Amino acid sequence: MQLDHATIVTDQLDSTCRFLAEVVGLTRGARPPFAVDGGWFYAAGRPVIHVVRATVAATAARSVPRIDHLALRIEDRDEWHALVERLDRRGIGYQLSEVPLSNELQLFVALAPGVAFEFVTALGPAAY
Repeated sequence: MQLDHATIVTDQLDSTCRFLAEVVGLTRGARPPFAVDGGWFYAAGRPVIHVVRATVAATAARSVPRIDHLALRIEDRDEWHALVERLDRRGIGYQLSEVPLSNELQLFVALAPGVAFEFVTALGPAAY
């Protein structure tokens, strides 16, 4: 079993899509013609994050957005540094946290109230 995708329902569709493309580095790609506006974002040729505009009915029924956080692993050191550079360049705040037991570094970014992205990488010399 493997995770297929995560869906974010948000009333901030445009800024969420820009964040996923410009900061996270995912590629916006093909999406079926659903009745509600949204976007699919791809990594390695697969649509891993779906973003859907919150509708009045969805907002009334449940709080928006509805995911606590998504975690993405970055194995490549250059890719990690590029992410941090993009965040810094755009003035997007983040929090770093070392996980000694697993020898990993976590980077948390608040996308909107109630939803965050976690990026995790193995710690090593000059990890950050």
